[in-house]
Amino acid sequence: MSGIGLYLSFPGTAAEALGFYARAFDAEVELHTFDEFGRTDGPADAIAHGVLSGPVGLFASDTAGDEEPVSMTGVSVTLLGTADGETLTRWFERLSDGGTVLDPLQKRPWGATDGQVRDRYGVRWLVGYED
Repeated sequence: MSGIGLYLSFPGTAAEALGFYARAFDAEVELHTFDEFGRTDGPADAIAHGVLSGPVGLFASDTAGDEEPVSMTGVSVTLLGTADGETLTRWFERLSDGGTVLDPLQKRPWGATDGQVRDRYGVRWLVGYED
């Protein structure tokens, strides 16, 4: 993989979050525990490294020690034009499940359609496409 990637740290919910994203994006998940990686700085079943592979890819783990979990202020993960409008609309709806719609998916005066949602794990997404 080249380019910029997203690596999220969760407060003990990495496996659950990656499962949610796998369902949202019709993707695959690979999980590795602290125990598998020989780590002793957290629970053996905590996620040391997780990979979401598919139309949307990202990495995630559980926090250990005094690491801070993901907190999104002033930043959004963008899915602008990353798929067709029907797919992006479906992703927006799925990300909204248990989350908060910050700005409904809607047609804008400049011709594009976009919206924003903060999912149930606190990750803010900007989803949009050109009509």
